[in-house]
Amino acid sequence: MKGKPLEMSLLFDFYGETLTEKQRELFDLYYNEDLSLAEIAEHAGITRQGVRDSIKRAEHALGEMESKLGLVARYGDTERCAGELREEVSRLRALNTDTLHSPEAEAIADRMTALLDQLRQEA
Repeated sequence: MKGKPLEMSLLFDFYGETLTEKQRELFDLYYNEDLSLAEIAEHAGITRQGVRDSIKRAEHALGEMESKLGLVARYGDTERCAGELREEVSRLRALNTDTLHSPEAEAIADRMTALLDQLRQEA
């Protein structure tokens, strides 16, 4: 993953509902709204240390969920595979244009592209 903020945002997207309402609020303000601990503390009416502790507990809880379920890792694998398949479809289209000239090969590439588009919409 590309840095802790991206990793935490992905974990939050997948598992955020497992956090308490307060943890979700503080976590969102810190990672998604990019507020400082002091700004969040003022907003929430608690200490900066209280904000930090809550965010750390939330990070730990999200990490535990990922270690048990692995949904973020599976999502990343699916995205990587989909990208590789798109490249292969492009290669198939180029091969068909340059050499094969097969309507059947073009139809296969079209179906593969449609399935990849459907997969992306469901993700």
